[in-house]
Amino acid sequence: MPTRHRARGSFQQLLLFAFLLITALLLGVVLRAVSQYDKLIVQSRDAARSALQLSGAAQTLAERSAAMERSGRQSLVLNDAVLRRRFNDAARDAQAVVQRLVDNGLLPQSAEQWRTQLGVIEGLMNGPQDSALSREGSMAIQFRELDTLNTQIAQQAQFLIETQNNALAERLERARRRLMQQVIAASGLAIAMALAFGIWLARPFKRLERAIHGLGENRLEEPIDIRGPADVRRVSQELDWLRLRLMELDADKARFLRHVSHELKTPLAALREGVSLLEDGVTGALTPAQREVAQILNQNTIALQGQIEALLRFNAAAFEARQLSRQRTPLLPLIEQQIEAQRLQWQAQGLTVRAEGEPLTVVVDPVKIGTVLANLLSNAIRFSARGGTIQFTVSSTVDLAIIEVADAGPGIAADDRDRIFEPFFRGERQPEHAVKGTGIGLSIVQEYIAAHGGRIELLHNSASDGPGARFRIELPRSA
Repeated sequence: MPTRHRARGSFQQLLLFAFLLITALLLGVVLRAVSQYDKLIVQSRDAARSALQLSGAAQTLAERSAAMERSGRQSLVLNDAVLRRRFNDAARDAQAVVQRLVDNGLLPQSAEQWRTQLGVIEGLMNGPQDSALSREGSMAIQFRELDTLNTQIAQQAQFLIETQNNALAERLERARRRLMQQVIAASGLAIAMALAFGIWLARPFKRLERAIHGLGENRLEEPIDIRGPADVRRVSQELDWLRLRLMELDADKARFLRHVSHELKTPLAALREGVSLLEDGVTGALTPAQREVAQILNQNTIALQGQIEALLRFNAAAFEARQLSRQRTPLLPLIEQQIEAQRLQWQAQGLTVRAEGEPLTVVVDPVKIGTVLANLLSNAIRFSARGGTIQFTVSSTVDLAIIEVADAGPGIAADDRDRIFEPFFRGERQPEHAVKGTGIGLSIVQEYIAAHGGRIELLHNSASDGPGARFRIELPRSA
């Protein structure tokens, strides 16, 4: 088992940290919104109280002025000390109201005019009794002036109230816009952080997925070392341990096959030599029955030797499938090269071989893909009826390069379709008067295609396609 190294933070801890960070961001925006809301509530309450004070003070000033006029004019006519005290009390209350208005924003000039006018009225209160009636008439005129000033002060108070309301409305609107900007910014930042954390945390899992695919495709040379959270790191170490174990098992299998093949080939060679000696009559003349037995033995030793050599070739191909030398390779010229290499074979059968389609260039090992095409073409020549056509077609999708190969043979039997890529399997529809195959050609094809990250499948022919087998190869367009 691999040695386990401690890594900082597991996936669960990092996910919790990301969640808490985004929650803290959104919570901060909410708390700031609540704080601004509280401030606006206080400002609104202060504005309402100020408006009530201004409105009430303006109304009280009018009432106090009316009380002053009533008690002042009566005091002059009746020369009554009680009425004079009432006038003075009303005047003192009115001045206090004016001061409150000034404290709440009334223009000092208006307050000064009002006080000056009150001084004029108070001056009319003093004088000889015989001029009381004339002074009372002048006082009435001065109180009308005072009422005019009261009206102006009331208008100013109303203007102040409207100004404060407008200012409060503007502050509310600014706060709303600011809060909306903060919410949008915080939401955008939260989304960006969530995406960043998601991509960052998902990246090790994509590497794990690629590593597992590599193991499944028997690509065992590259070490698996995935950086990330502690638990991902542990899985990476376990996968690398598994890779090493698979390499050991693969090496053991290859070593076993070599040893067994070597151990079999030596006595097999002696057996073949002995049978040949018997057939040649070295040990004495053979009867017809004995010669027939010797021929059967010779044929079976030849078949057995072929099987052993095929097993070694398949084992070598499985190992070589992991040794890829990729380069940019045009597909149609590679297909035409294989067609030209086997020209004598297909011309001897009276066949026509065509290659057509898109001029695609893919990143592959041209030697191994050339072997794939050569094996498929060799099979197609072997199974196709004389005078038939073998067709190679190249096409593509966004991510894949596709090669289809169709022959003019009897096709693959339905019972054989699921087993044609198994090593040493030979289907029931074998061509007449042809050398019996080893059954490893398509297995090697599948090994080489899988090593490139692609796949090969046998297509089901439709009624319009006619007889024959159709294979489809899919290769990634980039390495």
